[in-house]
Amino acid sequence: MRPPRVIGGVCLSVNPKGCMDGVRRWRDEERARPAIEGGPRSVLVLGCSGGYGLAARVVAAFGAGAQTFGVSFERPPTVRRRATPGWYNNLAFDTAAAEADLFSETLVADAFLDETRAAVVARARERGLPPFDLVVYSLAAPQRTDPASGVTYRSVIKPIGAPLSGQTLDVASAALTDVTIDPATPEEIEATVKVMGGEDWLLWMRALQEAGLLAQGARTVAFSYVGPDSTYAIYRSGTLGKAKEHLEATAAEIGRLLAPLGGEARVAVCKALITRASSVIPIMSVYVGVMVRVMKARGLHEGCLEQMSRLFRERLYCGGETPVDACGRIRIDDWELRPDVQAEIAEALAQVTPETLPALADTEGCRRDLMALYGF
Repeated sequence: MRPPRVIGGVCLSVNPKGCMDGVRRWRDEERARPAIEGGPRSVLVLGCSGGYGLAARVVAAFGAGAQTFGVSFERPPTVRRRATPGWYNNLAFDTAAAEADLFSETLVADAFLDETRAAVVARARERGLPPFDLVVYSLAAPQRTDPASGVTYRSVIKPIGAPLSGQTLDVASAALTDVTIDPATPEEIEATVKVMGGEDWLLWMRALQEAGLLAQGARTVAFSYVGPDSTYAIYRSGTLGKAKEHLEATAAEIGRLLAPLGGEARVAVCKALITRASSVIPIMSVYVGVMVRVMKARGLHEGCLEQMSRLFRERLYCGGETPVDACGRIRIDDWELRPDVQAEIAEALAQVTPETLPALADTEGCRRDLMALYGF
């Protein structure tokens, strides 16, 4: 096999067998945990092909025995090139579910389109699926077309108000470089909120409610990130943060929509990880490399699967009310934001140079995590 090609934190090669083996490993790891008592039975995962979305689907199916319906936008293989990693992940998941005699169906389509919502409703009715008691919203995309206006918006990762300078890490090569990022324009801020905010999540929940496809007590969860002071300028106070603020505000609106069913809508704030989306966020990659080393040394590091296992078992299906913070958010970034962890990370970040980076950051572990996303 040829060495994988990686440019700018994005791998241009795919190893199908490696992708499928990764899904099977997650299945086996989840099966080894105790079953989720009172877990979901019928689950829709929007953005099911990787990261937290795929992990949530694995936990729902192999931890709770749930039927799952997934939606993701993937490129299938052709005679000239392989498919996207998510296409193979979906294939592996559907195969594993069938082997376990669990219902699973995956629709390869653009989840931002009204036609896709209509297709999910039609398929669910054709299959005789029970109404969904859990909807996981885990979409991450660079652009979205507003179904009402037909305008296509493109997200950007920029600070707001002033330029931002700092160091960024090329996860694949472990090269450390200085960067300066210009601030976002008002139009770029609006576009990022349109793509990554809560507007589409609300459209999905309305469509499912109108179709009678939400169960009594239905829950829905979307994912966010807050992070420490060291990532605040590029994330929480930047364009991404504005989008996440909108997502979190939308949870309250969806909660009112679900109130007649006795349901709830929550945003789960997760820890930072190397994913296909996060690997291209400038400046933040240095923080992630240091954070991973510190948390591994303390026995606190979690990947996507461990985070979702804790979300399901200790938050969503803990046998009582869902534990939330003062803003109504579920926090599974609690270990990352522990004061002792953050103090050690901050001390290391102040000492990072190209020479000290190998000792202060887990660059090799982050590189392995990145390549594993593509099956290597």
